[in-house]
Amino acid sequence: MVSHAEVGEQRRVLVLGIGNSACDIAVETSRVSRRTYLAMRRGAHILPKHLFGTPTDHLTHSWLAKAPLAVQDRGLQLLLRLSRGRLADYGLPTPAHRVLAAHPTISDDLLSRLSHGDITVKPAPRKADADHVFFDDGSVEEIDTIIYCTGYDIAFPFLGDELIDSGDNDPGLYHRVAAPDRPGLYFIGLVQPLGAVMPLAEAQSHWVADLLEGRCALPGREEMLDEIRTYRARTARRYVASTRHTIEVDAQAYLRELARERRRRAVPR
Repeated sequence: MVSHAEVGEQRRVLVLGIGNSACDIAVETSRVSRRTYLAMRRGAHILPKHLFGTPTDHLTHSWLAKAPLAVQDRGLQLLLRLSRGRLADYGLPTPAHRVLAAHPTISDDLLSRLSHGDITVKPAPRKADADHVFFDDGSVEEIDTIIYCTGYDIAFPFLGDELIDSGDNDPGLYHRVAAPDRPGLYFIGLVQPLGAVMPLAEAQSHWVADLLEGRCALPGREEMLDEIRTYRARTARRYVASTRHTIEVDAQAYLRELARERRRRAVPR
């Protein structure tokens, strides 16, 4: 297996994106490359792995996560400003969206590498030839290797298109699990949480086990479609318009949602 560092060794590397993968790869390649550039279309909020000694994903269990969304957003912004400072001071573009309006990027090392000059931030690339990349700000850099970290498409090549339509990264599942038109077809872990995914997958598995054992039942098709429409509308209001956020959930709110569904649809014995 070839590591990202080996790919970028003594080369001029351009990493496209500002998500977790892009930042991790830029950090790793910057340790061995001749030069590493990190290019992005828009800014992102960078969260450290720990805030004041607490793992960042544990914030989903804190008092802050129980507050209204506006309070969560402002509280987290204040914590970040105190612990990290301004992103512009590291050469990153200031995000145009609120902290919780997009999936955050978590990295301890990126800001350090930026402040030491090991990574150079660039705007989105406009075009490229065999040896150079031309950026939106008019700058031109000689580049040996380009690594794309610009997202992914949800796809199920082992399932026919007639079974599930995942176009626009939106498979349209009831509570992100059940396919309304395909009884018995369930998906585990197909969520992107603000928090850890493992507890959510476990809760989904318990619900599906109830459905398979007849301890719980699904509602009718129209009610399931109504829930999907409500989820899509809520997601569109909260998050930056992007296929990156079509399966986004808040960890604690989603756990409560699944628990309510199991109680509400329990089949009397």
